[in-house]
Amino acid sequence: MSVTNFRSDAGSGAASKITFQTLQEKKRAHQPVTALTAYDYATARLEDEAGVDLILVGDSLAMVVMGYDTTLPVTVDEMLHHTRAVRRAVKRAIVAADMPFGSYHTSVAEGVANAIRFVKEAGAEAVKIEGGAVRCELVERIVGAEVPVIGHLGLTPQSVHRMGGYKVQGKTEVAAEELARDARMLEAAGVSAIVLEGMPRELAARITSEVGVPTIGIGAGPDCDGQILVFHDMVNLTFSAPAKFVRRYGDAGALFRSAIAGYVRDVEERAFPSEAESYHAPTSTGAVSTKVR
Repeated sequence: MSVTNFRSDAGSGAASKITFQTLQEKKRAHQPVTALTAYDYATARLEDEAGVDLILVGDSLAMVVMGYDTTLPVTVDEMLHHTRAVRRAVKRAIVAADMPFGSYHTSVAEGVANAIRFVKEAGAEAVKIEGGAVRCELVERIVGAEVPVIGHLGLTPQSVHRMGGYKVQGKTEVAAEELARDARMLEAAGVSAIVLEGMPRELAARITSEVGVPTIGIGAGPDCDGQILVFHDMVNLTFSAPAKFVRRYGDAGALFRSAIAGYVRDVEERAFPSEAESYHAPTSTGAVSTKVR
């Protein structure tokens, strides 16, 4: 596949379906991979139409959609529900889903069964799993069940209690060596890509150069093969200060507040609905349309 074919089919104008082979070609061609989270149909459709390569139904929905303080409470069934909504919207991008906390920690067999559910019941094309060497057997088994796996190293939110908070990882030489080893082991186990989160730029660059699969960074500097952000962070739909690595590309929070305030004002002042926005009963001159739209 040539680099020129990443965006569209030759002569057809139709968007090419992105696959993990596409991402691999992008890594070799030094063409960055774009990724974002999405949790609903509308957002996923907009991202897909904008040309995002990988759409992740992240367990971050626990925090940015459901209002929890961590990602830990979200369940498999809740993740499946949101993955189905995203799947209906997407034609081009890869749709991947986070395996939530508790869905693969008890046993390998349970992890494989849950991974299959994401493909069979929700239409996901891959699952993402946090952790390094300790997850290699699980990765091998899931890949053996024909489900692609994305690894996740560094700041792993499901380990928030063990890490003592959301802290940058790999800052010491020993910790950096361990993460680099974990990345190589995950590649050997069969992952299709690795998310690198919350680690020094230098370490992420090293891992990116040492593994053959694409790396996707979030708070890991610009040297990864691609980048991902949480959609709600990017458009200011959160209610806390952003992390250092977040760049806000829009202010949806301000837009929504203004729209809601305008609606409340117009209703209170009886300016909405107007005559033009109202329906009327039939008159002697003839029936009027009863169509709502």
